[in-house]
Formats: sequence, structure tokens, C-alpha cells
Amino acid sequence: MQILIIDDDESTQFLLRNLLELEGYEDIIVTNSSESAMELLGISGFNNDAIEPNLIILDLHLPDLDGIQTCMRILGVEKFQDIPIIMLTGSSEKASLRKAFDAGAVDYITKPFDSIELISRVRSALKLKHEVDLRKTREAELLETNQILEEFVARLKQASDTDGLTLVANRRCFDENLIKEFQRIKRMNFQAEAKLTLSLILLDVDHFKKYNDNYGHVEGDYCLQRVARTLTEELNRPGDLVARYGGEEFVILLPNTTLEEARSVAERLRKAVEDMQIKHAFSSTSPHVTISLGVASLIPDDNVTLNLFVDSADKAMYQAKTTGRNRVVTF
Repeated sequence: MQILIIDDDESTQFLLRNLLELEGYEDIIVTNSSESAMELLGISGFNNDAIEPNLIILDLHLPDLDGIQTCMRILGVEKFQDIPIIMLTGSSEKASLRKAFDAGAVDYITKPFDSIELISRVRSALKLKHEVDLRKTREAELLETNQILEEFVARLKQASDTDGLTLVANRRCFDENLIKEFQRIKRMNFQAEAKLTLSLILLDVDHFKKYNDNYGHVEGDYCLQRVARTLTEELNRPGDLVARYGGEEFVILLPNTTLEEARSVAERLRKAVEDMQIKHAFSSTSPHVTISLGVASLIPDDNVTLNLFVDSADKAMYQAKTTGRNRVVTF
């Protein structure tokens, strides 16, 4: 426990030090002015050896800056705000004491002081400081624990939203985002009397079963990972979402995107996958891996259902597959 005494009277300094040392308080620092105290605390300038006492005993009357102003200056520094300050005063004048408490002092001792009363008030002030420090430590530990829990929950949420193989969003994450975006755009259209659209691309890797059967499941998994990465890289808007819909099927959610814009995105995706030139000697469509894509678009309102929306994209994708594959069809 470090105690700082700020008093310009040498006899008071001597008496305070002796009384405190007799009670077992050994780390006592004494200074005789406000300015020298500011230097010790590192307030008036940089000080490598600046102290952070557990208690300050401060005389109300100092030769440079009075105790009230000194108290306010010390407690105005954030790291010193919890240090208890006991004021020493030669008067019990109410106005002076009120100013001392208003400045942030926790207690006062009237000169000449009684040794028993002094020690009692010092113990109370140090106990208060200890309790404040303990509470702050617990709050910091609780905050750290909460941050760890929040990070864990965020990671858990991310893991639960991610397809383990391709590392894009999974089906559950897509379903949640589809509902959220549908409701968001519907609300915006109602509020602004607009006709914003929501578009969907459903795609399938052509002849993927033959790829798996002939190249093996390890190569098949790698193929899906490369396709997923390419799809993600080709989308450049934060709100767009790539998800694995199941097996070799992927779905792309495009908020605020018209049918023609979505078709353009789908064509770009189709070409990007084809340009990877992943060898597929067992495909009857192309010597390389290709995809077939179905596009659907709607203006969200109460007259349409999400099941019908997804079904529309699915039908368009089926038509793309039955009419030659490696192509884009819009519903």
C-alpha cells in the first residue's frame, strides 16, 4: 500500500509518517507542494518513475495551489480517478469541507488530528480503494469472459452457417438469408413505393456423377471446392450470397438485382467455370467441367411464396440441363 502525503508543514509530515509507519504502512512518500506532487504523479510532465499511490493525504492549504484545486487536478486524470483523497484541514468550516467533497475527496481530518481517528480513516479509505480495485478487476475479467463468449458464439454461428467441404454458405444459411432479403426488399418496396427485385441462380455441375465415379471422390471434392471458390470470386457485391444447395448444386442469392442483371451474372459464372478447364473426359457436354444455370427473379410482395420462387429457378435449371447443359436459362 503506497501512501502519498502532500503537506508543506514539516511537523505534520513527521507526525503523519511516524503514525502510519507504526501501523505497518512502510511505503510512504512525502512532498510539500502541489507542483512537486504533480511531478511525482507524472501529471505535469513525462516521468518514467511516476507513482500511482493507493491513498493521498492532502493538506487543504498549500503554498502554490490549494488542496481543492490540487484534488480536482489529480482526479481529473483517468488513471487516478479511483484514488481516495483525505483532506487535512485546520478548520471544520462547512463551506471548505463541501468544496473538498465536491472536488472528489472521500474524507477529511481536522488539525490537530487524533491518532486513532487518523488511522481509522486511513484504513477505511484503503479498504475502499481495495474494494474498488477488486470490483474493477472482476469487471475486467467479466468483460474479457464476455468477449471470449461472443467470439466463440460468432465462430460457432459461422461454422453452423458454412458448408464444411466448399467453405461457402450452407443450405440452412441460404434459407435464412432468402427469408431475410425477401422481407427486407418487400418492406423497402412498401415504404418507398418502389419495385426492387430479388433474383436467384440455381446451378448444377454437369455430369458430376460420372466425374466422381471415374476420378474418385477426393478429386470430386476438390472439383466442388474449385467451383465454389470461382463462384465466390466472381461475385463482387457484399450482399450477394453463394451457398451449396446440396450435392453438386449451388445457389446464388442476388438482392436488388433484375432478371437481366441476374442472367448476366449467371453467364459470367458459367464462363468462369468453363475457363477453369478442369478436365472431364467423361462428360458428353464438354471435355471440361461445366455448369447449367437457372435464373428466376421476382418483386417481393404478399402474392408470391418463396417455395414458388425457388421452384422457378429449379425449373429453369432443369431446362438448361435438358436442352444441352453448359448454358443459362431464365424462368
